[in-house]
Amino acid sequence: MAVRAPADPLWKWLAKLLLFLELCARGRALHTLPVPRGCPAVCICTSDLLSCSQQMLQQIPRALPRTATTLDLSHNALTQLHDRWLAALPHLEALHMSHNQIKDLSPQAFHNASYLRHLDMSSNRLHAVKTHYFDALVSLEELLLYNNWITRVDENAFAKLSGLRKVYLSWNNLTNFPFHSVQGLGNYSLRTLDLSSNNLSSIPVEELAVLPENIRNGLYLHNNPMTCSCALYLMLHRWKQQGFSSVKDFFEEHTCKVSDNVPRSLIKFLKYSHMFENCSASPEDLHPLPFPALVDQTLLITCNTTLSDTATTYMWISPHHEPIKHPGNSNRSLEVYRNGSLKITAAKPWHSGVYVCLAIISPQNFSRMCEVNVTVQYPKPAGDTFSTGLTTLLGCIVSLLLVLIYLYLTPCRCLKCCKKAAPLSPPQECSAQSSILSTTPPATDGPNRKVSANKHVVFLEPIRETQNGKIRLALSEDFSDAKHPKVLQLKSDSESISSVFSDTPIVS
Repeated sequence: MAVRAPADPLWKWLAKLLLFLELCARGRALHTLPVPRGCPAVCICTSDLLSCSQQMLQQIPRALPRTATTLDLSHNALTQLHDRWLAALPHLEALHMSHNQIKDLSPQAFHNASYLRHLDMSSNRLHAVKTHYFDALVSLEELLLYNNWITRVDENAFAKLSGLRKVYLSWNNLTNFPFHSVQGLGNYSLRTLDLSSNNLSSIPVEELAVLPENIRNGLYLHNNPMTCSCALYLMLHRWKQQGFSSVKDFFEEHTCKVSDNVPRSLIKFLKYSHMFENCSASPEDLHPLPFPALVDQTLLITCNTTLSDTATTYMWISPHHEPIKHPGNSNRSLEVYRNGSLKITAAKPWHSGVYVCLAIISPQNFSRMCEVNVTVQYPKPAGDTFSTGLTTLLGCIVSLLLVLIYLYLTPCRCLKCCKKAAPLSPPQECSAQSSILSTTPPATDGPNRKVSANKHVVFLEPIRETQNGKIRLALSEDFSDAKHPKVLQLKSDSESISSVFSDTPIVS
């Protein structure tokens, strides 16, 4: 018989009470969970990562964990950074502050951040890159400033950033850029300078030509309204031939403006290059002048120039991107004279490479004069001076002489037999082997012919007890013909000879 549940709802009330008490206990346990020390409530903290992105922050939280090496403040509403705010993060290496509303930076905004290597301030509202913005970031390697409102970059904005490797300034409003200010950075580590998608209308080709190769390889200028010119076309065309990534990767995006009065008259001048077919450049503009040399030679390379101003100085850039001015480098292996000539004392193979000569009219005015490709090689050994053709001819002549000697001057094996015109057949006179091959017995008086009693000669005498045609040599002392004392006679019977040349197998 089944037991029915009591109709009184008391049991339901008790069940709800127990559930309520359990939820309260769980909530108390959640509030007592340990929170990372110094972690703001709006951020997510791990061992060395601090993420405060997408929180609509207008101010930076004050309590920050000192162990953080990466701080993410992107996608917020920050408008300014107070001085020395990074002092609480002594180990910070990466700072992400993109997609905020920062317009300006105070002189000490990034002080106490000597270990910072990556700074992302893209998609903000910066109007300029001033000298004091980043001069305290001595370890900075990557600087992202794209998609701002930047119209100006100060000349010394990156002067103290010797470790800078990549700078992204694309999608701004730049109309010019101090290219000569990054000349020194190229000698160290700068590999990428992205100036694409700006308003650059005039490109100083002479300044770009003297930049180190590593900067030119990563100098991105596409999507700019540059004025079309032969100098610009020839420069970028040469970069394309050299395989520079800045031109090769964005070949069709390089545009130039045909007319300044028509802003939309942009053409893809590298893709449709037929308009510049009449542009010509001197050979030294297209390829460096070759300068071959031998090891330990003293080289004197002149700097081709027509400048006569006494205030003009000269500088050479070595293949190792080392600037060399008068009087020369530290160990004087490379010397620069006042007229611009470069002297290389005791040239070595490591001196090989392209040397660039610059004329410096003022600290901001550089002019490339020439490029020289020095190739230092070891001298060839003395044995290599012989001509290969002559050696081959001598070898052919010697081979021909040897063939003629073999054909016409071969000595006779039977000297007296060859001198004597005997009526006997050649097989009986000069060769014992020919007697073996003959089936006719020699014409002799008898099987045992004696010539002299005092002479002993070895005869080839067959044995009658031979089997299967095998012949054994025997000694004989029978001589009967005194007129022919050295005629070698072969004794054999017809049965033995026939057995040698018979095709019928012998059955014992």
